Amino acid sequence: MIDFYYWPTPNGHKISIALEEMELEYAVKPINILTGEQHTPEFIAISPNNRVPAIVDHDGPDGNPHAVFESGAILLYLAQKYDKFWPADPVEQSLVTQWLFFQCANVGPMFGQCGYFNGYAAERIEHGINRYCGETKRLYGLIDRRLGEHEYLAGEKYSLADMATFPWMIEKQQKFHGIDVTEFPNVQRWLAAINSRPGAQRGLQVMAKDLKIGNPTEEAREAFFGRN
Repeated sequence: MIDFYYWPTPNGHKISIALEEMELEYAVKPINILTGEQHTPEFIAISPNNRVPAIVDHDGPDGNPHAVFESGAILLYLAQKYDKFWPADPVEQSLVTQWLFFQCANVGPMFGQCGYFNGYAAERIEHGINRYCGETKRLYGLIDRRLGEHEYLAGEKYSLADMATFPWMIEKQQKFHGIDVTEFPNVQRWLAAINSRPGAQRGLQVMAKDLKIGNPTEEAREAFFGRN
């Protein structure tokens, strides 16, 4: 059994989608990041950077419980342990890893900062909006070019890289980031293909009613952004 420490954020959705796509048994352990539950000592013992998602695999290496934090690391752990969505070919493995790391190093941080300055910041800061939302649009263009050459990000097969990137580019996130997706037809095609997957849809529905975008209360802003 896998304990899944989660809140319905794009990074959280990466793992809920993977768990559903891999058809693994898991128990959701909600961590309400809007009320500060990510700052408890109990959660920090599992996720030292006090961020969701995280997992505890109760059947980890040598049969012992094993905690994993960081969404990209969780994806790799699950894929390699259960041999699902992990290609046997070393070149394909490398491509999946490259595009997964691309998401973790570029899409997540840049899109996240765009969302902060465009929707969560207490005051409007034009430089932040221009910097990060401009970079978000540039990354959309890069991804669109890649998807003009290949069916999926890592090649012709759906992979961890797609599971990781997709939640950051769904319709709710496009609106939040000020993106007109019609400018990116290859992204549109790719989004439609993943949206048609039952596992992806099930993953997006985990605690979907709790997803909040924009206009946070002062208490939620302090819990989410204000702690040292």
